[in-house]
Amino acid sequence: MTTLASSLMSSFAKTSPFFLYFTKIPVFPCQNPLRASLRTYSCRSIVFSKNILKYSCNSYFSIHTVRYLCNVASAATSSVNASSTSSSNKVSHKLRKKALKEAPESVLKYNLDMCSKYGQVVKALELYDEARSNGIQLNQHHYNVLLYLCSSPSLLETSGANNLSSVVLSRGFEIFQQMMTDKVSPNEATFTSLARIAAARDDPEMAFSLVKQMKDYHIAPRLRSYGPALFGFCRKLMPKEAYEVDSHMLASAVEPEELELSALLKLSSDVKKADKVYELLHRLRRTVRQVSEPTAKVIEDWFNSESASEVGKKHWDVDKVRECIVRRGGGWHGEGWLGSGKWKLVRTGIDDNGVCHSCAQKLVCIDIDPKETEDFASSLTKLANQRVKADFNNFQGWLEKHGPFDAVIDGANVGLVNERQFNFIQLKRAVYQMRELSPSKKMPLIILHKRRITDGPARNPNNMKLIETWKNCGALYATPYSVNDDWYWLYAAVRFKCLLLTNDEMRDHLFQLLGNTFFPQWKEKHQVRLSVSRNGLKLHMPPSYSIVIQESENGSLHVPTTTGDDLETPREWLCATRPTNTSMSGFE
Repeated sequence: MTTLASSLMSSFAKTSPFFLYFTKIPVFPCQNPLRASLRTYSCRSIVFSKNILKYSCNSYFSIHTVRYLCNVASAATSSVNASSTSSSNKVSHKLRKKALKEAPESVLKYNLDMCSKYGQVVKALELYDEARSNGIQLNQHHYNVLLYLCSSPSLLETSGANNLSSVVLSRGFEIFQQMMTDKVSPNEATFTSLARIAAARDDPEMAFSLVKQMKDYHIAPRLRSYGPALFGFCRKLMPKEAYEVDSHMLASAVEPEELELSALLKLSSDVKKADKVYELLHRLRRTVRQVSEPTAKVIEDWFNSESASEVGKKHWDVDKVRECIVRRGGGWHGEGWLGSGKWKLVRTGIDDNGVCHSCAQKLVCIDIDPKETEDFASSLTKLANQRVKADFNNFQGWLEKHGPFDAVIDGANVGLVNERQFNFIQLKRAVYQMRELSPSKKMPLIILHKRRITDGPARNPNNMKLIETWKNCGALYATPYSVNDDWYWLYAAVRFKCLLLTNDEMRDHLFQLLGNTFFPQWKEKHQVRLSVSRNGLKLHMPPSYSIVIQESENGSLHVPTTTGDDLETPREWLCATRPTNTSMSGFE
């Protein structure tokens, strides 16, 4: 039997390049929990005794593994049977995959990912030290997970003592140095984590320096890369440095969003930089349009400050201001603060005609740039073709045949408003109300999933007749299974520059792909919403004014917030006016 055992082992060694891996794994003390967590296994002995193969190792190697080893060895002794060779190759492939999965580097990756998932920074550092002592080579992913854990503010806050936080931050830089020593290439995530570590140590200068170094590695910074430095400078009231970070972002084609602009706005207000406050309000208008509650509070603090009451022109050229408003498309003149004295700031609402409930000023409807509309349509078409692919070409051809339309209806959304089950009668009423609004009295385009017109309520005879009627007049398009119909109704509405009936707020990932600059403007101009009550259906047409920060020719401002953005709760606006505003033509 000893000869047989020797023969089997010799044959297996010839057929499997991973044999040495399984027999030469170093033996680690089992009582060490960290080493056990790395799953480094020790195979102590292989004993062959008559018909029983005794394979002694840790529990991760099951009896099934032993059977695989025996099968490989047996298959290698026979070169006659072709099917045996094929079976051997399959088993060898499984063993190869198992070996790769259970390699120390793979096990370390899994354990570090679990630490990241559950926020276990201390355990991750223990795993790192264990891996280093065992000579395991770390790759970019290993290092980035470790740096991320060291840089996470929430983990540091919950870790307890301040001295532990300090140690974790120091370890982060130590790990990066080792990464460089190992010649592992960093990426954007590496530098972003380092910048966060620097900011957590109250060193925004280093955080910004790290962002600048990304260029040396041909790495493009992202918005998150700048956050640690920008917020650090803002927190420490260092305007010059914060504005430099802002300029660097713009030069790198990175557009700040509300969180960054709000931080810069607060800093500018705190250090009494009135011109920067004015500039940042304009940038908020262009980028964000409606502000969140934290940003609204920052704006309120500015208008209630002494600094705000001390700036502004007492006299200005009315004709010039009006000309600037027209040139900029309406709603903003850009000539700086107008008026003098203390501001009156209230939270109020705007009626359906665009008149402020507080100051009685009428807001304007800002024109959409035709070039931006075309660019938006092109971008949407490209994205839709990438995600819907083959059927979308059919849809485009169908639109060419049956279009144009004056309105598009998101059928699934309309049929489910205030309903648990899809309601064809409700959809029918909405369809014919939209038809009455159409200048050509043409039926609107109805977009529905195929399952909506084949299953459930669609099997009702009356509903079947309704569906057939819509099909016959070319007003219904059924989207295929497993496809998001949002692309269809949105594309059709953009394609024909028409109204879109849906209560969908269009805030999920799909619509985020379209950006936060032009898309909100388009949505504001084209979306019709629906409410259902005992009195029936009511269509809510697009507002007659633009929901965006607006500045009037007398210097007052109206700032829309995100509070109450639905049909039942009116949106809140900040109204900032100066009772003593005067203007005189010919004066500056």
